[in-house]
Amino acid sequence: MKVLLDENLPHQMRLEVVGHDVYTVAFMGWSGVENGKLLQEAHAAQFDVLITNDRGLEYEQDPASLPIAVVVIVPFTNTMEAIRPLLPALQATLAQLTPCALVKISAAG
Repeated sequence: MKVLLDENLPHQMRLEVVGHDVYTVAFMGWSGVENGKLLQEAHAAQFDVLITNDRGLEYEQDPASLPIAVVVIVPFTNTMEAIRPLLPALQATLAQLTPCALVKISAAG
């Protein structure tokens, strides 16, 4: 699966999402690109999923018209230490993710 990590996530996370081709928004040259345009760019570049910590994305974008799948992770803080406990749920989600789905993974459960 071709995975795009949003710029609001630690770059180190790309090394910890295993079994997938993981790129960052910064690597792709899309830093500062707004969500709607970012999703369109990601779709055009044949990404399967955007992983983000943007809690507002699910309210800003129409889930029924997403061009690619989106996974919103909600750790207690935006550090790798806080994200690591969510990685097993993220890996399981990626393994069964359907195209254009929106999934939320929260530290609160």
